[in-house]
Amino acid sequence: MIALLPFDQKDFERFKSWIKSQDELFQFAGPIFTYPLTNDQLLSYINDTRRIAFKVIQSDTNEVIGHCELNFENDLPRLSRILIADSAIRGKGFGKLIVHKMLEELFDKRDFESADLNVFDWNKSAIRCYEHIGFAINPAIVKSQMNNGEAWTALNMVISKEDWIKKKSIS
Repeated sequence: MIALLPFDQKDFERFKSWIKSQDELFQFAGPIFTYPLTNDQLLSYINDTRRIAFKVIQSDTNEVIGHCELNFENDLPRLSRILIADSAIRGKGFGKLIVHKMLEELFDKRDFESADLNVFDWNKSAIRCYEHIGFAINPAIVKSQMNNGEAWTALNMVISKEDWIKKKSIS
C-alpha cells in the first residue's frame, strides 16, 4: 500500500536527486520547471495555490518512493507530475496505486465528477496504466511541446467518477 503526504521543503533535496536530466524533468513536469531544479523553483511550486503536491510513501517501509500533484488550474482537476523515483520498482503496480489514491482524493473526498491528465504519446506503459484504471484518450486535445528542439506530443486522457467506480469494481 501507499500513502500520499504533503510535499514540503524538507523533501526538496531528495526530489532534486531523482531528476538526472532535462529530458527526465520534461517528461515528469512538462515546461513548468527548468533544469537543473532549484529550491527557488520548488518553493514557488509548493506555494502555488492551484496545486497540491504530495510525496508518495510506501506504507510497509515508510520510504518515500515518488511524487504526484493534483492541479486545479482548469475546469477539470488534473492529475499531474506522477513520478515513481526508483526505476527498479516501476512496473510493479505503484503507478496504479498512486492514481487510485489521487482519484479517491478527487472523487470521494472532494466530490468532483471527472478529471484528466496529460501523458506523452511515446509513454506506452503509462498510457496502459491509465487505460486500465478507466481513463480514455480525448482526441480533441493533443498538444505538441518542444523539448531540446524536439517536438513531444502530449495526449489528454479523461475519466469520470462513474467510469472509475465501474472499472474499480471489476479490477
